[in-house]
Amino acid sequence: MARRVNGEGTIYKRKDGRYEGAAYFLTTSGKRKRVRVYCKTRAEVHKKLTEAMARTQGGMPVPDRDWQLGDYLDYWLEQVVRPNRRPKTYELYEVRIRLNLKPALGRYSLRRLSVPMVQTFLNQQLADAHSVRKVQIMRTVLSAALTRALREELVSRNVARLVELPTWQRAEIRPWTIDEARRFLRAARAHPLYPAFVLLLLYGLRRGEVLGLRWCDVDTAKAEIRIRQQLVRVGRVLDRGPVKTKAGRRDLPLLGFAHDVLTERRRHQYAAQAMAGQAWTSGDDAGDELVFTTRYGTPIEPRNFVRSFWRICGSQGLRVIKVHHLRHTAATLLKELGVPARDAQLILGHASIITTQELYQHGDMESRRRALSRMESVLKNSVVGGYCRQKQPSRRWIVEIMTAFLSGGPTGTRTQDTLLKSLTSSTFDVRVKEVQLVMQRRTRAWLLGMAAVNFSRQPSRPVTLPATHISSNPHPNINPLQDMSMMGPSA
Repeated sequence: MARRVNGEGTIYKRKDGRYEGAAYFLTTSGKRKRVRVYCKTRAEVHKKLTEAMARTQGGMPVPDRDWQLGDYLDYWLEQVVRPNRRPKTYELYEVRIRLNLKPALGRYSLRRLSVPMVQTFLNQQLADAHSVRKVQIMRTVLSAALTRALREELVSRNVARLVELPTWQRAEIRPWTIDEARRFLRAARAHPLYPAFVLLLLYGLRRGEVLGLRWCDVDTAKAEIRIRQQLVRVGRVLDRGPVKTKAGRRDLPLLGFAHDVLTERRRHQYAAQAMAGQAWTSGDDAGDELVFTTRYGTPIEPRNFVRSFWRICGSQGLRVIKVHHLRHTAATLLKELGVPARDAQLILGHASIITTQELYQHGDMESRRRALSRMESVLKNSVVGGYCRQKQPSRRWIVEIMTAFLSGGPTGTRTQDTLLKSLTSSTFDVRVKEVQLVMQRRTRAWLLGMAAVNFSRQPSRPVTLPATHISSNPHPNINPLQDMSMMGPSA
């Protein structure tokens, strides 16, 4: 019988022929736990125990219990997701775990979950006609849970991040044009929710932000609307909670159009409250009442709000879009009106300007036609619009040399008031000499031109050049540097 090496734990042969090894390891709770491993040979048992000891000594303790994936998902939902995530997020995670993850993967050990297991599960979900987006959500939920298990040192890697899925292509969104938006507002003019539709199109609010708007958030004295909470359905409860993100907490100007429709909405609400009498339901604080309520003062069901929107579209033959796409419509109209993207981001309450530009602002054929028409006019005029020397830019070489001693030119030599670089006297002398040389060349070319013109007009008379210095000007009333666009290349 082989002698046991000190520190390797206990290794012995079982009656069934396998080898069993046992040793004490530090657990995640700080306690010591006796862990057992089973293999066919003693060498394999020794190897497993040695690797486990190395991981423990490297700072990765063993779990207190052998988690099954289903049990750990339940623990993660209740102890991690519910206290730290929004109720709508918890609902989404709970549905995907209850309907998809636990039935297929819940019985597997958390530590023994492998990439092939998860890949096979996701492939089967795709084969069962689930959309790519839904399968991606399943992987996202599983990956979030395994990331938490990784932080708790229950697993050594996140296998959900190693699987592959087809690329999900976002469906094309076609927001309303300005004409379609106007037609809708005219059709909804007599509807009780007309002010809500105006706020959706005017400010690009989310559906929950409109339905969660309170009268205390409408400040007529400062002419502001404060977006602070939203109304969403979570299971069987209508939840009134804070807005989606920190960027969603925003103050918007109370425009005249919005002021008028909200004033009208307030009158209708007072009339409904008088008719309801004791049946009217409101909060303890009158200022905390919602702007948009039913005829009994209760919050409006988001799905009923959507149905009202669809009925108006259907009655007028309008192209039916999602209510959330009204937010895309507002973002696109802001772009077409020339509103800077940063201002549009603040109005819409996006955390990133990339979200505003790439996801919410869209282009249509008409905007592309206008842009390409401007390009066409520029190119067409340069080709068939004729050539005019007075409209052509000055030659780059002469402009650079003539202005170098003042602006520094492209060489980087700048004056003290631009780049705080000192202009030495030697540099200044070089620049002056360059200017003098250019003037001499330009004067010489001008004199030769004058001689050629005189010679062509009077061929029978000999032409005599003026006996002047090459840098002088025979015609003091004519400045050889007057027309910079007539300059030719240096002689």
